[in-house]
Amino acid sequence: MVRRFAIAACAAILASPCLSLAADDLAAVVVTATRFNEVAPGVAANISVITRQDIRNTPATNLPDVLSTRAGVDVRQLGGAMGRDATVDIRGFGSTATSNTLILVDGLRLNPVDLGAVIWSSIPLESIERIEIIRGSGAVLYGDGATGGVINIITDKSGRPRAAVTATLGSHGYRGADVQMANGNDKAYYNLFASYADANGYRDNSQQDQQAASGRVGWLLDRGEVFADFAVYKESAGQPGAIFSAAYRNDPTSTRNPLNKEDRNGYRVRPGVSYRIDDRLTLEGELAQEHQELDAKYFSAFGASASDRTRDTTSFTPRLRWRHDLGALPSETVIGFDYYDAEVTADNTGFADQHASQESSAFYLQNITKFTQNLSLTLGSRTQRVKQTARQDAYAPFFSPAVSGQATRTKTAYDLGLTYARDDWRVYGKTGTSFRFPNVDELFGFDPILFAPVFAGNLKPQHGTTNEIGGSIAVGPATIRASVFQLDLDDEIGFDDALGANTNFPKTRRKGGELEADWKIAESLQARLSYAYTDAFFRDGVYSGNAIPLVPRNLASAQLTWNAGSNGSYSAAARYVGERRYGGDFANTQGMLSGYTTLDLQAVWNLKPWKVTAKLINALDKKYASTAGYSAFFSDTYYYPTDPRSLFVSGRLDF
Repeated sequence: MVRRFAIAACAAILASPCLSLAADDLAAVVVTATRFNEVAPGVAANISVITRQDIRNTPATNLPDVLSTRAGVDVRQLGGAMGRDATVDIRGFGSTATSNTLILVDGLRLNPVDLGAVIWSSIPLESIERIEIIRGSGAVLYGDGATGGVINIITDKSGRPRAAVTATLGSHGYRGADVQMANGNDKAYYNLFASYADANGYRDNSQQDQQAASGRVGWLLDRGEVFADFAVYKESAGQPGAIFSAAYRNDPTSTRNPLNKEDRNGYRVRPGVSYRIDDRLTLEGELAQEHQELDAKYFSAFGASASDRTRDTTSFTPRLRWRHDLGALPSETVIGFDYYDAEVTADNTGFADQHASQESSAFYLQNITKFTQNLSLTLGSRTQRVKQTARQDAYAPFFSPAVSGQATRTKTAYDLGLTYARDDWRVYGKTGTSFRFPNVDELFGFDPILFAPVFAGNLKPQHGTTNEIGGSIAVGPATIRASVFQLDLDDEIGFDDALGANTNFPKTRRKGGELEADWKIAESLQARLSYAYTDAFFRDGVYSGNAIPLVPRNLASAQLTWNAGSNGSYSAAARYVGERRYGGDFANTQGMLSGYTTLDLQAVWNLKPWKVTAKLINALDKKYASTAGYSAFFSDTYYYPTDPRSLFVSGRLDF
């Protein structure tokens, strides 16, 4: 019933000729759709933009929770107010979401080449100008891992003179501070942001602290600019891990790992240039260097272990926009080259040392041609080549021999889309392909028969096809965006507990729809509603017909913001996540992880020059786990409990 309703609602919206796209959407500048600043690009895609004001109106304490307010964006937290190691999933990938939903900051990939997490703390919330979400494959422009969608976090580059300090206190010993400074003139500008937070944590051994600074310095030219972006961060956290079902019911604050701990620190620096060669040619390019160190210590019944892990990535991403036209038809083409070179080294205690590398190079182009003022065609193609190596040393205590290997793979992707837009409405249809290569950690395999490590170079690249229709429309003060899609994947890469190894699964499918509505009820009262239906399942093999674990069929959210002028601004946000299969339960035999509904509240009082904000997170004190799994070894389900009701109060002083 829910699926029929969702698809029928989307189809009805797209078919209605009397609805229109809001003027604000038409004026939106979108980078992600072409990799250049474009006002309302004619690209066939389902795009949502989270503005700076949206972020300020949202009762959330971290960036992943801000993302969860949009249709089809499923966020799974491991606990705590900082969003550390949170997983963001678009269009239903479950445990492999980080490898299939691409996260960018100003176009730079944040997804690591290994199984590491996105470092959300390296992007202070105050530094964000807007966030662009493109659902569906972004493989042509962004390549490997953009199967479910692309989230591009655009930072503030305005150089608008300002300075502010914010201090925050909250539940479970939370303390935070944020500083921002910016200035500029017609020759140069800078934007600087710094943040600090620490907390005792709700659970045993769940203490966390984060420190980060980021910014941009730019020099303005007659036809462009030269700039340098940077970010540096340091994190430390206890690792309480998951607890089994009895402990989850009786004492969710408990831990099985009272001594486990991880420290991370790193930086990224990216000089670049944007230059308009003439009225028809624009060149942009960046050279980036990223470095991360992870120091982890783990203790279990099997003994102590530790890992000193280092990851270095260099990238070079030039691109050219050429407005060449095709006879009388307006036409432009983006041509680009992406080069990434990464190395990961792990010096381990308690198991073998490892080293891996990945070199990736890709050429892509995207053309948008307008056949009429209203009708545009998008064509795109990418070819990407990846060379990977992996080496694991011998480890005498386990009689484990050394293994090594290398693999070189090449994949191509295409996009074909048609968009029809009037002054006040827009519809589109698209088809395209995507791919994902194994990440370097997935190359380290284990043979359960020989009981020995192996190089998993036989893992094939994942590839698939997406078909989608959608549109953007409005009725009076209400704006609506909708899409329906089907994604078919072959050789999907994932970890199968039954095999104890990473594998290429039989064919899978994801289908569903997304619906988003913004409604300006009155000048001072605004509402946002979203709903997504996702049916993710195996369509072949031993698991044929089974649901893919950790993917809820139903996601919904609602937010109401009331601006009471001198009496303050007030927001309430509710989020519903439907039931889903436990992680690892591909056989679908362990029952369902319960769905949940949460309510978050926020009040803001502007007492110039001070601004006071109060947030009540999980106001109904809901007990739930946003992620959980099943362990065949222990024959039990395990959970990552989320925080109970929590209060945060902050004061901001603008200079």
